[in-house]
Amino acid sequence: MKSRDISTLLLYALGFFLLWEWLRPIEQLTDTSHIWIFIVFLLLSIVMSFYRIKWIVSFLIKVFYVFFSINRLYYQEGFFDIGWLAAFLADLKNNTALLFTRDWNNLSDQFRSFLFFILLWLMVYLLHYWLLKRQRIFIFFFMTLIYITVLDTFTPYSAKAAIVRTVVLGFTVMGMLTFYRMIVKEKIDKKYATPRKWMIPLAGMIAFSVLVGVAAPKAAPIWPDPVPYLKGDKKYNSDDKGGGIQRIGYGTNDAQLGGPFLGDNKTVFRIEANGKNYWKVETKDTYTGKGWVLSPGSKNIPFSEGHFVPVYPLGKTVKTEKEQARVFPVQDYQYPHVIYPAGVKKILNFYPNPGGGISFNVDTTMERIVAVSSYDQPILPSLYTIVFDIPKYQAKDLRKTKKFDSKVIDPIFYKKYTQLPEELPQRVTQLAKKITSKETNWFDKAKAVEKYFSRMEYTYEQKDVAIPGLDDDYVDQFLFETKKGYCDNFSTSMAVMLRTLGIPTRWVKGYTGGDFLQYSKQDPSKQIYEITNNNAHSWVEVFLPDQGWVPFEPTKGFSNDVSISYLDGSTSLSSTSKTEIPAMKPVKKPLNEEENLKSSEKSTDQKGFLKNINVFFKKHWKPLVLILLVALGVSGILYRIRGKWYPYLLLLKFRFRKKDENISYAYLILLNQLERYGITRKENQTLRNYARYVDSFFSTSEMTRLTSKYEQYLYHHQLPEGSWKEACELWENLIKRTIA
Repeated sequence: MKSRDISTLLLYALGFFLLWEWLRPIEQLTDTSHIWIFIVFLLLSIVMSFYRIKWIVSFLIKVFYVFFSINRLYYQEGFFDIGWLAAFLADLKNNTALLFTRDWNNLSDQFRSFLFFILLWLMVYLLHYWLLKRQRIFIFFFMTLIYITVLDTFTPYSAKAAIVRTVVLGFTVMGMLTFYRMIVKEKIDKKYATPRKWMIPLAGMIAFSVLVGVAAPKAAPIWPDPVPYLKGDKKYNSDDKGGGIQRIGYGTNDAQLGGPFLGDNKTVFRIEANGKNYWKVETKDTYTGKGWVLSPGSKNIPFSEGHFVPVYPLGKTVKTEKEQARVFPVQDYQYPHVIYPAGVKKILNFYPNPGGGISFNVDTTMERIVAVSSYDQPILPSLYTIVFDIPKYQAKDLRKTKKFDSKVIDPIFYKKYTQLPEELPQRVTQLAKKITSKETNWFDKAKAVEKYFSRMEYTYEQKDVAIPGLDDDYVDQFLFETKKGYCDNFSTSMAVMLRTLGIPTRWVKGYTGGDFLQYSKQDPSKQIYEITNNNAHSWVEVFLPDQGWVPFEPTKGFSNDVSISYLDGSTSLSSTSKTEIPAMKPVKKPLNEEENLKSSEKSTDQKGFLKNINVFFKKHWKPLVLILLVALGVSGILYRIRGKWYPYLLLLKFRFRKKDENISYAYLILLNQLERYGITRKENQTLRNYARYVDSFFSTSEMTRLTSKYEQYLYHHQLPEGSWKEACELWENLIKRTIA
């Protein structure tokens, strides 16, 4: 079988579609998005494998694609900004250490994607090995069938069409490989082995079998569904109180937590901002043992557009940085509430703005903000601007509070946010005290509990999540029995454990920062982030006097990027916080005014140039990738047919050369061209013997005559004057004979 004929191309294409079947369920069953990036990588790798691109070129192209994709998915900086690469390499180092300690749950998304690229790389190599070397693919075909049938049985993924596709692809590939093995085994002359005579009945047999299989009646299952909860379709946190399958997203009822949920990548917001933020919707203050409800006595406070928002999450002593973001809810968004980050100050430019004016109501307990018309009717937002402050906490200030002081914290407020049900199992309190036994202040105790959930025994899980029974406590069940769950399990458990220590906490619902979509067309310095239902999230806020409500993130795999400056010399750094520790810098001599101006202009020009490159690539990356793929395709075709055009290039190269010493270089090129044509020189075969073999192949004496002149030049370092003209004619004739 030729290495790059039509039949091989068909085998590679069928192999690609078999590999694709492994990728199809991933986007539906996991948090993986942008799956097409991995599909393109798969296709690119198979194309280069088919064309036998040199390993070093193939390696560099694949590495470039992997790094470009990771930059595109996870970093805001441009691809040519060295800062993101340094951060990624540091992430690789840290995650490799986690890999060897088997701390799988704390691996970053960047590292997981990197490993996934490596896995696909290896799969393409194995596919090449199975197709061309072993010419057997049954094991891979069988494992693909097992993979999709298991997913069809135990997950929401429906493999009805996938099974048909896999059977057709698998039997076609196995039939073709069987044909080629028979040719080799029986030593059949290839000119008599027409694949068409084999493929037509093979295709007919497969088509007939598939049609019969699809049309024939099927027997009903003989055992019950092993995972019946996957057949439900109830909404996540919807107003019903039943358990069962849920669909992630914002809901209004949190009285009954627990149970599995399905992912939903439907977009709900787009955010234009300078960076990611957690976006709040509401808070809950009363834990029932099954979930969260609101305490009585809540009321609405009205305020107007452009006025100060009466929500006070930050203390007066906290340093802040002013920011502004625009929020674009999708057209079919059904909730009238406004999402906002911690430190919200004002709401501006709210649309739609019906006649009669617009105002807002904020619930004093939930802190949920709702837009209303002059008739007090809720308004569904389509666009608004949020002005807010980003807190810059100081660790020394956060550590000041060590116990409850009625002179500092209102006792009614304190009782409200340390409430716990009487039935709470005592072992929850005991565990909280054990975790925080070495800490003396509220902040470090909260960090200790937050860190506790990073232990290996706790697993982030969306499907196999228990629903507490009538006699079970939601937190107790998670902490001591299942130890598997998602954000609600982690955040509720942390809030309850801190309340057992007398630390006021509340449960917060909202959305994470979403995924980078593109740079803003109106302001390229800002980014557009896409927030989907999959970004619905819950976390914890701890009240510290003079600091306000400080957010904490106990859920594995999530980071709220709280900025905390540890300037007191402490080395206890949070894994979910951005630390601001100034690095030592060498002292530089002061520049004079002219030098300072030149340095500033040079720095500005460099930043502007890099920014323009970054914006260009972010804006035009799709056509650039398309151009790259087209260029690779054209290059592959040219490489495939090089036997038709490369000899002409060689002829043109030597046609106008007249020096006799050209024969040495030209003869070596001829040897390479003959090797490429298929006339292989045996090991230890002399040039004269090889020349006679070439002449017998072409029925000529030109190679022997040219070899004689080459040996004369090789041993005497000169030729009779005018010999190159005759040698060049012989050389050209031989080159022309190799044109395929």
